[in-house]
Amino acid sequence: MTHPRTSPATPGADTADDPLTDPATGTGPRPAAGTAADGTPTGAATDPDPGTATLATATPRELRGHLTARLDEPARGWLRRALDEAVDHPGTHGPISVWELRIAEAGRRCGPVHADAARVLILHAARADADALSRVYHQGTGAERRAVLYALPHLVPGPEGLPLVEDALRTNDTRLVTAAVGPYAARHLDAHAWRHAVLKCLFTGVPVDAVADLDRRAHRDTELARMLTDYAAERTAAGRAVPADLHRVLTLTDPPATPSAPATDHG
Repeated sequence: MTHPRTSPATPGADTADDPLTDPATGTGPRPAAGTAADGTPTGAATDPDPGTATLATATPRELRGHLTARLDEPARGWLRRALDEAVDHPGTHGPISVWELRIAEAGRRCGPVHADAARVLILHAARADADALSRVYHQGTGAERRAVLYALPHLVPGPEGLPLVEDALRTNDTRLVTAAVGPYAARHLDAHAWRHAVLKCLFTGVPVDAVADLDRRAHRDTELARMLTDYAAERTAAGRAVPADLHRVLTLTDPPATPSAPATDHG
């Protein structure tokens, strides 16, 4: 979007804007120390009582109920007006739509804990298509990019959003990687790209609990088993620990080799 920015989106930016629940723990983490890049909350609740759904799987109704129960009255009023504006003026209007401005304000208005959920709701209300989501992603902060990735499964039925997932997976921003490996990636990434997404999680320390449909897609995937075994052998040879999540995924593939064994000659 074309609203002014104090700094470009970079890996790790806006790390205070937490998802509805953390994929590793199932809890809503408190905001990180410091001030989020999109502003300090004004009158917003800061201690979430998380639900059981994640931003990638919660329905708009669930998100709305979650926020209504946890935001204070000024924040609820702002969100209500923002959603009404998005419903009344969906899509793209002029160089920037009013709902895009509200996405930029969400951190300041709803607080860092709840901003991601508010942004996803606004994207739903605006019925943002693949082009609009791409614009928000490429011109937005790290927090806005996360919201786009979380909204993809609900707003883009086809593979048009894959370039955004692929872009996120090229970063080392663990918050973006976590958002990128949700249901949309499970549905649309081909086998080669999906395997590398799993390895990206292991490289960056993103819990594999974040990977949607992991059990089904990893089941009896012998190529993924080979890649994991090779990666484990490389780490072992370098005297580095093998991530526990690697053992878990390798078990799902029913591999013939163990993760600590030397790499098998596949040539």
